[in-house]
Amino acid sequence: MDRALRALLIRQLEGGHAYATFADAIRDLPAELRGIKPNGAAHSPWQVLEHMRISQWDIVDFSRDRRHRSPAWPSGYWPQDPEPPDTEAWEASVREFKRELEAMKKLIADPRRDLFAKIDHPEAQAHHTLAREAMVLSEHNGYHTAELITLRRLLGAWSRS
Repeated sequence: MDRALRALLIRQLEGGHAYATFADAIRDLPAELRGIKPNGAAHSPWQVLEHMRISQWDIVDFSRDRRHRSPAWPSGYWPQDPEPPDTEAWEASVREFKRELEAMKKLIADPRRDLFAKIDHPEAQAHHTLAREAMVLSEHNGYHTAELITLRRLLGAWSRS
């Protein structure tokens, strides 16, 4: 049962079962559109990507390092500037997002980690377990992946059905 749950959580983190993946959402997004906030939208694709990266890092580090301190909410989770500083900033954010996702999958896969034990962190409450953090991360990433796709549609840069 334990191995099956771990595998399920990892598959959930990878996404793509009932919706597009993160890789789908960012694939071939033209650089000139990454910093544009469409009319009526709260954020640009860059701001959403960075928010996803920062939030994921926060959840993963909270789950593995008792010395971790979260950024201030909400200012520490959302970049102010809608545009990435340069193309490399976008690519670095994507690489870091993927790296932290792999780190969470590794935490989940480790049979020495109790999925239902309270996380060893001074700010953790009883409900802060590795299983819960994996589900929160999966939901958060799924929500914002859909937001990236919506932004792409508004920008005329999404052709997948």
